[in-house]
Amino acid sequence: MTSLNNNTEKSEGQDEGLVRKAGRGIIWNFLTFALGKVSVLVTTAILARLLTKNDFGLVSVAVIAVNYLSVIKDLGLSVALIQRRDDIVRASNTVFTINLFLGFFLTGISFFVAPWISAYFNEPEVTPVLRWLGLSFAINAFGAIQSAWLMREMDYRRKFIPDMGNSIVKTVVSIALALSGVGVWALVFGQLLGSLASVILYWVITPWKPRLFIHTDLVKELLRFGSAVTIGDILGVIVDNIDYIIVGKVFGIEQLSNYQLAYRLPEVLLVGNLWVMAGVTYPAFSSIQHDMDDLRRAFLMSIRLIQMLALPIALGLFLAADPIVRVVFGLNWLDVIPILRVLSIYALIYSFSYHVGDIYKAIGKPYLLVRLAIAHLIVLAPSMLIGAYYFGPIGVAYGHVFSILFKRMVGLAVAMRFVKVTPIEIFNQYRPSLTGALVMVPIVLLTSFFARNLESYLQLMLIVLAGGVAYLAVLWKIEREDLTRILRKIFIRN
Repeated sequence: MTSLNNNTEKSEGQDEGLVRKAGRGIIWNFLTFALGKVSVLVTTAILARLLTKNDFGLVSVAVIAVNYLSVIKDLGLSVALIQRRDDIVRASNTVFTINLFLGFFLTGISFFVAPWISAYFNEPEVTPVLRWLGLSFAINAFGAIQSAWLMREMDYRRKFIPDMGNSIVKTVVSIALALSGVGVWALVFGQLLGSLASVILYWVITPWKPRLFIHTDLVKELLRFGSAVTIGDILGVIVDNIDYIIVGKVFGIEQLSNYQLAYRLPEVLLVGNLWVMAGVTYPAFSSIQHDMDDLRRAFLMSIRLIQMLALPIALGLFLAADPIVRVVFGLNWLDVIPILRVLSIYALIYSFSYHVGDIYKAIGKPYLLVRLAIAHLIVLAPSMLIGAYYFGPIGVAYGHVFSILFKRMVGLAVAMRFVKVTPIEIFNQYRPSLTGALVMVPIVLLTSFFARNLESYLQLMLIVLAGGVAYLAVLWKIEREDLTRILRKIFIRN
């Protein structure tokens, strides 16, 4: 009996330790992300007034190419390293060495494919922009495994330093160069110097130092896991960028600038937050991959916490799109408003059970992501093309909404089989955020009505204040006990 009690206490202690570590990781990750994205928004707001739509469009086209090439930047080996539980030092050296080869290879590929990309979009100026941005592959390869090492250990306090270094350098350089009148190169060199700063800081703060050596006995094992992740990433990048390709090719780079800027706000305020949480939930899920009960509880908790964050942000973007665009981007970008409203709905659906993919990877079944991505792409491409034909650029956003709804329904149905949860249990995780939204929405609408004649920045301040206070008040009333318990586990050591 004593042994049973000791085992129970040990299990509870391990569970609380994981919650504390994951919780602190999320807090540090959110702090990094929040400060980084504040700098992105400030930078974008300033550059939107200093640069032209053509400048933004040129970089957008080059970034599309970089995104497509980046899917093979490490063949999924960083993800395999995070999931791995043994022989970590040898595996890290192997992955680091392979990454360097791939980084320089992709920099070379960027140089040679740049003219083809320019010809496709009929924009000759894309060639030098892409060739310079291609240097980011070689630069980032020197710090990718240090980043994965810190993520594996969920040491986001130290990871905060290089991430913030990247954001600060990129912001300062981009704004300074834009003010000096160099146009599109402000964005290019800001990106490159920010990456260089983060790599230097990774080497300074990471205790593990790499060696250039490939342990051939580990390569096959790592690639077996990483290859499935890479295939999923390839399909994911196609899915994530096909809208840019359609808009840029069919409607031109100025419309691409509108679309890309409309996506920027949902990405910064919501979609990026999901990526932040994935940086913590995937290592956390991996650490309990053999305990299905713990994995089930962690999955449900992730759904609950995500929707508490996602629902008010998405609804706020939809309801306050007009003053947001006027304040953040200026009067030259009013065409962004209707696209932003549609993409805010896309971002909300995107958040639904977002971390099912982390479950697949954590339990060693990344091939499920490949199958799901293929099904998604089959629905996505025709949806966007039909939307573009009938409705223009905003129709592409409609295609995004329809296809992501399909993906989330299928992905959640599959995940439910593995973690043994019911639809009722999942719906119960949405209940607190839905209750808060039912109070928040009418208050935001009333505030918008009475503030309609005020300056845009005053409208936005009042809407954010009224909606935020209403939502948080409801959430605190109905979730105070659970939130307090989680915070105690994160911050208080017994």
